[in-house]
Amino acid sequence: MARLCHWGARATIATFSKQVPANRFNGFTDYGIGVGLRIPHYRHILENKPVVSWFEIISENFMVDGGRPLATLDRILEQYRVVQHGVSMYFGSAEPLNRDHLRRLKALVKRTKTPWVTDHLCWGSVDGRYTHDLLPMPYTFEAAKLTARKVREARSYLEVPIAVENVSSYAEFHQSEMTEWEFLNEVVERADCGILLDVNNIYVSSRNHSFDPYDYLNSVPAERVAQIHIAGHSKFAKYILDTHDHPVIDPVWKLYEHAIRRVGPTATLLEWDDRIPSFDEVHAEARKAEKYVAAPQAQPVPVAP
Repeated sequence: MARLCHWGARATIATFSKQVPANRFNGFTDYGIGVGLRIPHYRHILENKPVVSWFEIISENFMVDGGRPLATLDRILEQYRVVQHGVSMYFGSAEPLNRDHLRRLKALVKRTKTPWVTDHLCWGSVDGRYTHDLLPMPYTFEAAKLTARKVREARSYLEVPIAVENVSSYAEFHQSEMTEWEFLNEVVERADCGILLDVNNIYVSSRNHSFDPYDYLNSVPAERVAQIHIAGHSKFAKYILDTHDHPVIDPVWKLYEHAIRRVGPTATLLEWDDRIPSFDEVHAEARKAEKYVAAPQAQPVPVAP
């Protein structure tokens, strides 16, 4: 546990002015504010060519041999930068990485020239059967070791940097040996990879499991944050669900503001995946992040020890 305590101290004693910007680690670059590329917006984007810094695609939607998905993607690539985000690598599953999945993913990486690839810190497959869900992991040293090995293997095969995303969770394991943020730190240090920091997921999990989300943010190694996600969620009587079908609420914006003050300007993506409004509305919601990105440059705020 001494290593975990060391990382936590390192993350909390540094000030914004002394930290290594996230976009200086391992080839990750601050591309500004992006939005997810979604089917209801295809026509608007192709016909109106809105000014957008970058689009994030769900890799699995385009890991096909041909047809309309790839034809549309190629038209997008003619005008926009695209970053790939995956939902089924399942780094935390006990079984080996799916080689056919990796082969198709690498073909897409070459097509898009994505600067990095992201996927979730979770499990979701057993004996070749896939749940198509992002299931939480037991936070143990053995799980961290296995997960990190698979991240390194995927990075070596894909030949691009990888960042892992913290997921929203609705259950916990009695076997856990550390907190979620300690587990995240353990994995990325062992794998020497980046972090896709989802501040909405931190908020959702903090409410579901009764921890302070700022403890989480203050413990993440700032120099490893490659990208940030923001999104909306749904509140129910006993839990909060990460639905991506609402605007970002004020407490999540506050967490984003705090994250930016810690890690510096970082490529930020708004997720909106259900009950999707017009492209202009989604883009306007994403661009609300701009004021938080600019603020730390004028008023750097130290993180309390």
